[in-house]
Amino acid sequence: MRPDPDTPHSAKFQSALIVDDHPLFCDALSMTLQAVSSINSMHTAPTLQDALDLIAQGASIDLVVLDLNLPDVNGLDGLLRLRNATKSPIIVVSSMADNRIMSSVIHAGAKGFIPKHSQRDVFHKALDTLQNGETFIPHGYDLLEEADTADKDDAVMRLGTLTNQQARILQLICEGKLNKQIAYDLSIAETTVKAHVTAIMRKLGVQSRTQAVLIAKQTSFANVLHDTTPPA
Repeated sequence: MRPDPDTPHSAKFQSALIVDDHPLFCDALSMTLQAVSSINSMHTAPTLQDALDLIAQGASIDLVVLDLNLPDVNGLDGLLRLRNATKSPIIVVSSMADNRIMSSVIHAGAKGFIPKHSQRDVFHKALDTLQNGETFIPHGYDLLEEADTADKDDAVMRLGTLTNQQARILQLICEGKLNKQIAYDLSIAETTVKAHVTAIMRKLGVQSRTQAVLIAKQTSFANVLHDTTPPA
């Protein structure tokens, strides 16, 4: 655990946003959070876009609890876009409980990581840790040094400079869609899409859409698990 200058010490969480597309898990997690903390106001969102819309509408949110497997995002994309949308701390709750996954989300800006089926006391410790201005690493897990995943961390930093609209367009590019299709999906002009694509390539430091897709895919968890040698 390490001090986090962005989270005020002794700040009490009063409200939370759970981003998860499984209603039963959302209900169970909502009850757990309220039982182990001072949280008394709860929002839920089944997709990243629903969460971003809630934040844009000015919903009062002290804490974001994010599942990594959402219908409309892949890998670190959801975390990066939420981090750009809110200053509230984000804690990842995931069934992908692995040192490499956990380290990737922490380096990408999450303030904590909890394996999805942890006991209630783990959630209690996690929220206490965040309220004390520290980052929560669960017992039995080790935060890998950033040097161990340097290429992916560089990709995360560059992707983190994209606006939410640019991130959505990059996601659609990754799905193989052309500018005309993207314009239709997002209800914007094709010339606007072209301008965004140009900005995306400039921010990512690439010369083509294919290179942009490769940068995006570096942050997918399939690549994290496939490319990184497991720790001894």
